[in-house]
Amino acid sequence: MSSRSTSEIASIAEAHALLGLDGPADGEALKAAFRRAIKAARPDLIGGNEDHFRRVIAAWGLIRMQGAGHLALPAPKARPAGLTVVALSPTQALEGGTVEVRLGKRTLRVRVPAGLRTGDHVRLTVAAPDGNDLYLPVLIRPTASLRIMGDDVYMRWPVSQRLLDDGGRIDIDTHAGPRSAWVVAGLSATTTQLRLKGLGLPARGRRPQGHLFVTLQPSADAPSSADDLLARFTRVWTPDRLAA
Repeated sequence: MSSRSTSEIASIAEAHALLGLDGPADGEALKAAFRRAIKAARPDLIGGNEDHFRRVIAAWGLIRMQGAGHLALPAPKARPAGLTVVALSPTQALEGGTVEVRLGKRTLRVRVPAGLRTGDHVRLTVAAPDGNDLYLPVLIRPTASLRIMGDDVYMRWPVSQRLLDDGGRIDIDTHAGPRSAWVVAGLSATTTQLRLKGLGLPARGRRPQGHLFVTLQPSADAPSSADDLLARFTRVWTPDRLAA
């Protein structure tokens, strides 16, 4: 699937998906969706992405242009059906898999490849009412543990304040398995973020391999670096190995 320039939005359906909407919206609901999307994409904030930021602005412009062109039309007698999107979890976007898509009275099981981004499209062969292929926009919904912006994955990891103050090794349970990192002493408790290279969305087309950004969150329940070292020692050096 080829990528497009950041300012090019292929359809109004893609514009809605970029704002996190399942279908058309107006008034305050549309403005609120745009505010949420543009705030999440701001490149000067943690988790922001310049490419996605420009695409959100382009999506907002396209939706407003479409709305301006229809002001003279009478209101529809019935509410139009909501746009169908292929909703993926971050894990499904990372690994691919099978998702269910509801089309009217039909429920289809669709195989999606790894590496799809929000705004991409999935083609369903001869699935349209007229027998043509149907192109559905992809929307990656965040979970409590992971969110995706552009090519990159973001998560939070609890650490002790003492580790941030003194520095040391930290083991992080990522979606790709345990990873270790070292933090230097005296890090800020509110802005500490680690980048684990190559653990974002896989490369696809002209989109590069993404990275995993881990925000270290101070927590009183997180083990200190000494407790963490003791736990790892206990896991590795079992009684049988100590006896040997």
